[in-house]
Amino acid sequence: MKFELIFLIGFLAQILFSARLVVQWIQSEREKRVVAPTLFWQLSLIASFILLVYGILRDDPVIILGQLLSYFIYIRNLQYKNAWNHIPRHFKLTVIIFPILILLWLLSDFDHNWKTVLNNNDISAMMVTWGSIGQVIFTFRFVYQWYYSEKIKKSILPKGFWIISIIGSVIITSYGIYRLDPVIVLGQAFGLFIYARNLFLIVRSETTILTSKV
Repeated sequence: MKFELIFLIGFLAQILFSARLVVQWIQSEREKRVVAPTLFWQLSLIASFILLVYGILRDDPVIILGQLLSYFIYIRNLQYKNAWNHIPRHFKLTVIIFPILILLWLLSDFDHNWKTVLNNNDISAMMVTWGSIGQVIFTFRFVYQWYYSEKIKKSILPKGFWIISIIGSVIITSYGIYRLDPVIVLGQAFGLFIYARNLFLIVRSETTILTSKV
């Protein structure tokens, strides 16, 4: 597949990831608090779907790892939003089967399998480790968010989610710069601004509450 087309797939995924942040940001600004709208999770799921394909075409284990870890957390949040049951059955089936097909593909002898991914000479072992650490941290924000939401039985984006997002994003951005991957760099650079803004909204809200109690 032509390199330009591969990057086009990656940019499409990042556009959707950025769109989810814009939707979340705008609604949070309107309500003067951090919220997690349903569309945020819907766009996350579709974007993850596409970025998984991009990660395989780029033979990038860091991207594949990150998307496989967070994929089903997006689905769980849609269930909390009571939006999962309203999705057409054939689409839900596709969404559930897709990561299984990805794993089967990686285990096959076709192009872009686990052998080509793990033996990608364009990425040193040290950078794979560095990028994987960033991706694990970045993905852990959703594990943290999932755990937090399970406790209160409601889909929310807590303060820790944004702190973890910033740390993971900085590491992944440095990895993207090393890889000369504009899809990663542009996507993370835009996200950093949104993460910082949401963290500011939470801190400001906490400060207002504390001040009102004094």
